[in-house]
Amino acid sequence: MKKNYSKRTFLLEIFAIMLGLIFLVPFYFVFINSVKGFSEILIDAAALPKEVLFSNYAKVWEVISFQDAFLNSLIITVLSIAGIVVISSMAAWKMVRTPGKLSKFLFIFFVSAMVIPFQTVMIPLMKLGGMLGIMNSIPGIVIMYFGFGVSLSLFLYHGFVKTIPQEIEESARVDGCSQFGVFWRIVFPLLKPITVTVIILNTLWIWNDYLLPLLVLQDAELRTIPLATSSFFAQYTKQWDMGLAALVLGIAPVIVFFLFLQKHIIKGIAAGSIK
Repeated sequence: MKKNYSKRTFLLEIFAIMLGLIFLVPFYFVFINSVKGFSEILIDAAALPKEVLFSNYAKVWEVISFQDAFLNSLIITVLSIAGIVVISSMAAWKMVRTPGKLSKFLFIFFVSAMVIPFQTVMIPLMKLGGMLGIMNSIPGIVIMYFGFGVSLSLFLYHGFVKTIPQEIEESARVDGCSQFGVFWRIVFPLLKPITVTVIILNTLWIWNDYLLPLLVLQDAELRTIPLATSSFFAQYTKQWDMGLAALVLGIAPVIVFFLFLQKHIIKGIAAGSIK
């Protein structure tokens, strides 16, 4: 039976379209002004460009060594995501499968860490990083991302693991599979929906993060894309044409990545919240 297309449905669709267009306005301003000259941006930032200057992108690529910043961001993001996925998935599985006071305490401990603002631990973290000798290095910032990213990821995995029947794991053990094998061969493949969600959420955060790399990575050759882009916006100089072109180059990969995997976000979160 077909549902009637009511006036209310039509108005809701119009409202949703208008709301979507409002969210796209910032992207319009960034892209349009990234192909304008500096003077044209100052005259009218909302107008279409009189002359499209794709040369802005070539200049940005050369000025800030964009390929190096891109590679740094990619290495940091990939290593951090890999560690967060491995640590949080194994920890969540172990907590769910060995219920008790210790597991409950650890779960509450990790989840509580999500409400602590980064600014409150920023100075102690820098002092500790200096004592351990991990400042101004990619491995050092990756380890820090492990600490900050595990809490939310563990929370998501914890809810999802509860939906996996224990009988599957018991059958694997009867067949002679080790504890390590049960997780990686049986459990982890079943965690694919929530794993994709964890990867997307943490990728968006780590790729776009500015404050932690600013504090940890002092050398120019270690700069990530947000740090390299910020060089166009100094105290007394605002190179809008170059800066906006750098922003487009920086956000393009993560937007493509997000659009490619976005269908898994709601699926993974909803599945993880069943229990």
